[in-house]
Parts: sequence; structure tokens; C-alpha cells
Amino acid sequence: MDIYLIKLIIAHLIGDFFLQPNAWVKDKERKKLKSAKLYLHVVVHVVLIFLVFLSFDVWKTALLIGIIHLLIDALKSIFQTNKNARILFFADQVLHFTSIVAVWHIFYKGSLDIGFLNDPHTWILISGALFLSMPTSIIMKVIIAKWIPDNQPDSPKSLENAGKYIGILERILIFLFILTNHFEAVGFLLAAKSIFRFGDLKEKHDLKLTEYVLIGTLLSFGIAIVTAMLIQKFIS
Repeated sequence: MDIYLIKLIIAHLIGDFFLQPNAWVKDKERKKLKSAKLYLHVVVHVVLIFLVFLSFDVWKTALLIGIIHLLIDALKSIFQTNKNARILFFADQVLHFTSIVAVWHIFYKGSLDIGFLNDPHTWILISGALFLSMPTSIIMKVIIAKWIPDNQPDSPKSLENAGKYIGILERILIFLFILTNHFEAVGFLLAAKSIFRFGDLKEKHDLKLTEYVLIGTLLSFGIAIVTAMLIQKFIS
């Protein structure tokens, strides 16, 4: 990757995640375009570009990125609500990184190598990861539906859909571990989950629930392992 692009990304990361206190974020959310912290935040980004390049010759780059950053953050502050805050956070970052790449291309004639998108192996990996997310969750739900314990009240301490997302994350991790030939990490993941999950189940003294969770866990791990090994065979 080009050193100029790396420096611009570093400046952004420092400015957005290290040098932006929570107080500034809250002030921008509350006062929106009237927030002085909004403009101070942009100044910080401009100064950081000068610092990472150790030169004032990049003033055009710094100025353009500063203006674009101000526009993106201003739009975010105007349209952000409690309901869309999470979505706008990611959209905001995507726009920032896109603008950085665009400015890098304009001033440094940079271009990203996206030849990997034409590699069939890339799409095989993507398809495997996608299969292990929501599709596998639905397949598992259908398979183990008949074993759902009766009269199991929802725990008020449990996060909504936490089990589903934990399952997706564990399968993606297993997928990565096997593709990188770290089979021992799969055992560590299973052991870690057993300690936390089955410790809670032991206190409930519910054999049916324990067996249900055990079936789900082994099924989830099994599907992830088989999928990863098949993908590994296809791309090798």
C-alpha cells in the first residue's frame, strides 16, 4: 500500500478515535452545526495531516480533506437520531475513508489494486463466510426446533438475539482458524464457551436445556468445521 495513503489513514484514525473526547461527540450531537467542537475536530484532522507528513507542502491535501470531513460530520450531526446513530456511525466512517482514497488518488495518482475481486478463491471465501452467518442460523433453528425445552421463560438479563450473534461470531472465528491452520484455536474456543455457557446452565439444574444448548453448540461447531475444510480444499 502506498505510504501516502497509509499516512492519511493514520491521521484519520488518530483524529477520530484518539483525539476526539466523548465530551466533543456529545456536544456535536446536542448543538449540531452550532457546536464549536465540530470545527475544532476538523482543525485537529488538518493539523494531523501536516504532522504525519512533516511538511506544509501538503496544505492542499489537508484543506480538501478538512472540508470534506466537515461536510460529512455536519450532515451526520443534522440527521442523526437515537434510532439511526449506529447506522450513521458506520456510514460516516465509510464516507471518510472513501474521501481519503479519492483525495489520495487526486493528489498522488494512487490507485487501489482490486484484482483480488476477479479471483474465484475470493468469492469462494466470501460465500463460505456468508453461509456460516444467517443461513446457518436458520438451518440450525429448523433442525433443533423440535428439541426446544418447554416453558422456558426469557431471562431479563439476556441480550436480545445474543445467542444468534454469538453463534455467528463463533462460526466465523472457526472458519478463520481452520483456513489459517490453527486447529488448536478451535478447541480453545469450545473450551472457553463451555466454561461460560455451561457454568450458567449448571446453576439452573435443567437437563433438557443443557442438552438443547449442547446439541446447538456441537451442531454449530460441526457445520463451521465442515464448511471451512471444504472451502480450504476448494482453494488449495
